[in-house]
Amino acid sequence: MEANTRGTGRLPAAFLTPGSSSFMDFLSEHQPELLPGKRQLPPAQGVLEAPHGTTIVAVTFPGGVVLAGDRRATMGNVIAQRDIEKVFPADEYSAVGIAGTAGLAVEMVKLFQLELEHFEKVEGAQLSLEGKANRLSTMIRSNLGMAMQGLAVVPLFAGYDVDRERGRIFSYDVTGGRSEEHNFAATGSGSIFARGAMKKLFRDDLTEEQATTLVVQALYDAADDDSATGGPDVARRIYPIITVITEDGFRRLTEEESSQLARAVLQKRLEEPDGPKAALL
Repeated sequence: MEANTRGTGRLPAAFLTPGSSSFMDFLSEHQPELLPGKRQLPPAQGVLEAPHGTTIVAVTFPGGVVLAGDRRATMGNVIAQRDIEKVFPADEYSAVGIAGTAGLAVEMVKLFQLELEHFEKVEGAQLSLEGKANRLSTMIRSNLGMAMQGLAVVPLFAGYDVDRERGRIFSYDVTGGRSEEHNFAATGSGSIFARGAMKKLFRDDLTEEQATTLVVQALYDAADDDSATGGPDVARRIYPIITVITEDGFRRLTEEESSQLARAVLQKRLEEPDGPKAALL
């Protein structure tokens, strides 16, 4: 494809020919070996050890959605990295948080970002939030071969639906199965504990500040009971990544904002080690 254009400064014909609005379809046709699902897998010899990202949480509030993640990556019983980034913008109005095999997950996020950008450039419009969720589902399904060898990627996708004017959350399984979650969701090793915390604290009338505080509380509870989830690390100044998506678009809280939230939660935990209690009727 490139031999007759090398050194001429011209793009190959494939880049100039109108085609699919899907970047994955383009790669499948011209360089399929670059797609994760097209790679040759080594013979199965047990579960492969690789760094894994752990807990991701999301919660909606009137006006948007918050997506957050802890910073710890583990490899077996070892902490592989203390400050990994697990939450990324997908485009202006959506974000994806990664749980599972860290290297493959980050690669999938980058491909997903390209997929959405490619569609917007070809079609001149953004995909609907539903369409974005479906594209991510296809990518996860293409990784099924590696997932069967223990290299699974299970993200959490959230965004602001400009048509419905509200935040929405989508969760996935390793086969690419997609489910829309209502109010809140969690994935990763500490998800069961984070989900319990969010179920206890969620209200329909949360403000943005209350929603961001809620996800920090949930991540704290997950870290309290799940060794693979890292809580706020004041000594190393490592705090959860917290993102907010509203009609104004994607915004990641600054390190100062995240540290203030985390420190406020830690201060309250000195008085209530098990966290705030749900109000009784």
